[in-house]
Amino acid sequence: MRELTGRTVAVTGAAGGLGAALCRAFGAAGARVVAFDRQQADIDALLADLSARGVATIGTACDVTDEAQCVAAIQFARQHFGGIDVLVNNAGITHRSALSATRTEVIRRVMTVNFFGALHCTHAALPDLIQRRGQVIAISSVAGFAPLIARTGYSASKHALHGFFDSLRSEVEPLGVGVLLVCPSFIQTGIDRNALGGDGLPARHAQSIVGQRSMPDEIAAKIVHAARRDQRLLLPDRVSRTAWWVSRLAPALYARLMAEKLRREMGSADA
Repeated sequence: MRELTGRTVAVTGAAGGLGAALCRAFGAAGARVVAFDRQQADIDALLADLSARGVATIGTACDVTDEAQCVAAIQFARQHFGGIDVLVNNAGITHRSALSATRTEVIRRVMTVNFFGALHCTHAALPDLIQRRGQVIAISSVAGFAPLIARTGYSASKHALHGFFDSLRSEVEPLGVGVLLVCPSFIQTGIDRNALGGDGLPARHAQSIVGQRSMPDEIAAKIVHAARRDQRLLLPDRVSRTAWWVSRLAPALYARLMAEKLRREMGSADA
């Protein structure tokens, strides 16, 4: 079991629904929290809430697509708390559009935030994580191990996280560094409301989901528990666990069920 009391946990995308829940959950476990997000005003509001809960916390604006900002943000945490024990790569965006109706720059934007953002922060924090025998957590998705229709860019970015962090684990696990991939299905957060359409503007149709959305605090609590147990993979809800097995045991069936669901929804929308 990993001890979190007195450890320093840095969270990207900290002001969003799951990010804020992760800050609260790690803070409640006794950790010191470093919050990163794009807008300083959002960070300030989060820090006020965490401080009111008795959490030792600091934060700074950081756009994860800018490597220099990521290096500066990690250095900011290092100067205040001495180093990072746990890095949670949570920042992310999505899109909703078939590839035939999607500009390539939309795919590039999703990859830059979801994959390269995690790369920038992990690379900057890696010396601390190795020195302190720490842990890196990547918030992936069901789309990280299974196809997701009309989300080619999002799925590609999450698959890339798996290739990257599974390979990184082989390098750093012998040094005492844990790597945890988290693959939820649908969470009640702002990522869907901020989804891009194929033209790069906000998507104009609702997201298709299977089952009920999980609440951010519920998922955050499971992530903290998995981090303590030094797990490698967390499938935190029924849909993600079902998708894991069906996509492996019957991949053609999985793809067909997804396509049929989308066709039914599009037919209903046309009606």
